[in-house]
Amino acid sequence: MKQTVLCILLTIGIMVMFTATGVTKDKPGEVGDFQRLLTWMTGSFSSEEQAKADTNINDIRIEMVPIWKHRSDGYWLYVEQAPAGSLEKPYGQLVYCLTQVNDSILKIALYTLDAPLRFAGDWKKPMPLEKLTADSLTAREGCAIYMKESGDTAFVGNTLGKGCPSSLGGATYVTSEMEITAGGMTIWDRGFDAKDKQVWGATTIGYVFKKQ
Repeated sequence: MKQTVLCILLTIGIMVMFTATGVTKDKPGEVGDFQRLLTWMTGSFSSEEQAKADTNINDIRIEMVPIWKHRSDGYWLYVEQAPAGSLEKPYGQLVYCLTQVNDSILKIALYTLDAPLRFAGDWKKPMPLEKLTADSLTAREGCAIYMKESGDTAFVGNTLGKGCPSSLGGATYVTSEMEITAGGMTIWDRGFDAKDKQVWGATTIGYVFKKQ
């Protein structure tokens, strides 16, 4: 069960804090605290502290770095996730695109890469994924995460409804919840079957990643 959760963390990339009501067409920009969210998401993250306190949690490392800074259709990030003991063999590699939906909601769209292991460790390079283009990515339809501010100290968000499909572990759909602060992020992914019964994922709390 624990390993199943790890294999999909960030691959689908979160309690519903808001609904889709009022969501409009995506548009890039920097209204509100868009840049603050981008800054908080950039860097190195570790679940080591939580793993030491809870034997059900593994020590996982996440790297998030900006890519394609010349693009004007949003802010792009390369995301790589691996066990602390096997950093050279990531099991989660994604591209995020951050755009602004309206004055209060920001969208994190998720994309997968073809043969992702060829890009393992690319986050260390001055220009990660330099030879890759956005049109070579595959969008994770229905799995976008919608974020909004929670006071001045956090952004919180989630996937919407049952729109993110998955067949992993007997699931038909997954939900993902996220909280991002200056000090790190919490990610809680869960799988549900066609009768809305939870079939995998933590039941009480998500993975807590401290920013390094």
